[in-house]
Amino acid sequence: MAADAPKPNKTAGANDKGGLGADSKAASRNFIQQIIDADIAAGKYKPAEIHTRFPPEPNGYLHIGHAKSICLNAGLAREFGGRFNLRFDDTNPVKEEQEYVDAIMDDVRWLGGEWEDRLFHASDYFDTLYDWAVALIKAGKAFVCDLDADQMREHRGTLTEPGKESPFRDRTVDENLELFAAMKAGKFKDGERTLRAKIDMASSNINLRDPVMYRIKHAHHQRTGDKWCIYPSYDYTHGQSDALEGITHSICTLEFENHRPLYDWCLDQLNELGLLPAGRPRQIEFARLNLTYTVMSKRKLLQLVQEKHVSGWDDPRMPTIRGLRRRGYTSESIRAFCERIGVAKFNSTIDMLWLEDALREHLNEVALRRMAVLEPLKVTLVDDAGQPLADEVVKTCSLANHPQDPYQGEREIPLGPMIYIEQGDFMEEAPKKFFRLKPGGPVRLRGAGIIVCQEVVKDSAGKVTELRCTFNPDTSAKIDDKKVKGTVHWVDAATAVDAPVRMYDHLFGVENPDKAPEGGTFLDNLNPNSLATLTAKLEPALAEAAAGDTFQFERLGYFTADTVESKPGKPVFNRTVTLRDTWGKESGK
Repeated sequence: MAADAPKPNKTAGANDKGGLGADSKAASRNFIQQIIDADIAAGKYKPAEIHTRFPPEPNGYLHIGHAKSICLNAGLAREFGGRFNLRFDDTNPVKEEQEYVDAIMDDVRWLGGEWEDRLFHASDYFDTLYDWAVALIKAGKAFVCDLDADQMREHRGTLTEPGKESPFRDRTVDENLELFAAMKAGKFKDGERTLRAKIDMASSNINLRDPVMYRIKHAHHQRTGDKWCIYPSYDYTHGQSDALEGITHSICTLEFENHRPLYDWCLDQLNELGLLPAGRPRQIEFARLNLTYTVMSKRKLLQLVQEKHVSGWDDPRMPTIRGLRRRGYTSESIRAFCERIGVAKFNSTIDMLWLEDALREHLNEVALRRMAVLEPLKVTLVDDAGQPLADEVVKTCSLANHPQDPYQGEREIPLGPMIYIEQGDFMEEAPKKFFRLKPGGPVRLRGAGIIVCQEVVKDSAGKVTELRCTFNPDTSAKIDDKKVKGTVHWVDAATAVDAPVRMYDHLFGVENPDKAPEGGTFLDNLNPNSLATLTAKLEPALAEAAAGDTFQFERLGYFTADTVESKPGKPVFNRTVTLRDTWGKESGK
């Protein structure tokens, strides 16, 4: 288990770390809120001037870690009455696709991140960034370097040894301007030259050792086409984009903490040259979200997709927002999860139970109840003489759609002379406290009556294939003056709907999949039992479930009609999350 994963509850984690949304003022303030509070108190900003952004790279689908950043940035803007931007960091056309752009926009909006008319791209600023790079060259702050990637790595030094200056570092301003213009004009091959900032090759921070500002990439860009064959680096682009958009607090994860001096250096140089607009963004780092049984690396997620270990980015076992949505996660549950775990300054790993608990809590409020049998066992209802009951002897049952919400009404369920129950709800040789069905023992059918097992039918291999049970429609009846303790769910055989039900488990079988076994990779930690498909028997009301509808299958868990494959009349269900059910526990489940 993760070291910081106490048992989830409604309030754990919120009071000690602070919230993320508009209601967080009632909780203690997290350190980012405190920084913004202090800036406002000092008169640096008015509350409505607080401006945040979410700057994804369009090189893959968003995952649950990004959800935390979206909720944090959008939540802060909403809390202070400020503004929130969505900006695509589209500086690497080799890995970017419009498919990712469209999916990211849809996922951010689904999570509640509303950017209004403030949708931006780093490519919006390519002309300005180029002009600023020219200004830095003229100021002696940047130079064109001929070292290739391997040579640059050799010159960079180590954490304990300073780097070596490039032999091209002292080129004249005119020579650098001429070469940089030639780079822009496409006169060099990929990797043949770069533009580097001239900072300090002896700096203890390796990011300040003359970092690359521009590299050559002869690649078609999804927005700018073939206008550019040089593209700015993330470190050169990020701070300037924030400044151009008027971002007040540039909030990012801890891996960018060592990049902050470079972020500030770029802004300082441009500010000295009088090129920056008024105002200055401040970079603040927080701990990224790590979850047990998942990987968050885009590279590894892409590998899972490309090597077909999963069915795609939206596979319900994936930690992508698309995968979570297809599995049946709600935006409310993800926001509640992010609120609950709070904002910290140090990286840690959160147990998956926190996320599942937030989902279970929300679905318990909103999901309609239905009955389904995943592993059917036939039960024939008989009279005292052992003869099957006639159809007219049985009845129609009324069950609440939601036991805590009477406004959801009831639905009618037929009960014929043959039904299905779960195989696990019968035991031929049962222990004393087995409160489900056993030979000679009674059990209550959910909302229908009481059955007593009179006969067990087996096949030639000795497998139980059918139970023959007497039926009493009085759900309050006692058997031999004893209260019937067990309750099981059931489905009428004549009207049952057959449907595939996918039983999902963790994609990885260990809490920390990134920790590969000796001589192996993270793929060796894949769980071979992460997916099992059953053919279930469903009550008739589930036949017309719309794609994306989630139900509580009583005593079994929450299940969602698959958003890709489920069709009206032909449902396909995914198990969304397991159920902790009090009446299921009472019945011995």
